[in-house]
Amino acid sequence: MDLHQLRCFVAVAEELHFGRAARRLDMLPSALSRAIRLLETSLGAPLLLRTTRNVMLSQDGAAFVDDARGLLARADALAAEVRERGRRRSRSLIRVGAIDTAAAGLVPALLHDFRELRAAAAVQLVEDKTVRLVPKLLSGRLDIAFIRPPERLDKRIETMMLFHETPVVAVPSRHRLAGRRRLSIEALADEPMIVPDRSARPHSHDLTIKLFERAGLRPKLAQSAEEKQTIVHLVAAGLGVAIVPRSAARLGVTGVRFVPLASRDALGLDLLPMAAAWLRNARDPLRDEILDLLRLHLPRYAAGV
Repeated sequence: MDLHQLRCFVAVAEELHFGRAARRLDMLPSALSRAIRLLETSLGAPLLLRTTRNVMLSQDGAAFVDDARGLLARADALAAEVRERGRRRSRSLIRVGAIDTAAAGLVPALLHDFRELRAAAAVQLVEDKTVRLVPKLLSGRLDIAFIRPPERLDKRIETMMLFHETPVVAVPSRHRLAGRRRLSIEALADEPMIVPDRSARPHSHDLTIKLFERAGLRPKLAQSAEEKQTIVHLVAAGLGVAIVPRSAARLGVTGVRFVPLASRDALGLDLLPMAAAWLRNARDPLRDEILDLLRLHLPRYAAGV
């Protein structure tokens, strides 16, 4: 049974006037009349008695009007219940995006603490690259994301700078430089460098370029790859060396040693930023609780990266 037709019938039954009922429902009298005729046809009985001046309920209409009101009240209650369930579900779900470094290091400890505060909250974790997480924030598919903030970030996104990750040099275990306690950029001047593809990982790609530029050198770019794990495996195969975030050491690839990068003046320490990002002006209590945890315990979370 069509709810719209029922609403039209109840309105006319209560007003006993098509014009007033049409204004109440914000529709044309002709459309209102057509809806009631369709209802009468589907029921096989006239519900209204019409004259040029008056509208009255038929015997069937008088018997049906209370049932119609009950049906509408039940339908409205069901719709309100579904909407409320949806609101409760949305309030109890937090969608978190993270680049691989954050997903492996910072996020697990953070979400552990969050779950202790909000045990009933569901967390949806999406691991991806910054270039794909930012559009998901803008479209509302993520509530918060842990990214390497680009130099130009959409003004609709707000960020909280968390820390800068330490770069290290990945070298083959049997390489002549593998035994060094630290490596300077000058020591890498003649080494073939493996770098991330810039379209996928602009920060990590630019890390190598900028470190060499700051030392007044130009890197010998030998190969590029999109994934961090692929780069480390290429190093293990002896195809070159790579400057990678310290977290890459967790990959546990055999045949690779990660040597700290020598730094006289914090060289490179500002090239791998990590930030929390969210949609500006979007209200979200669960997201705000995560931000509060970051402010309270950031040193502990950062230690896991």
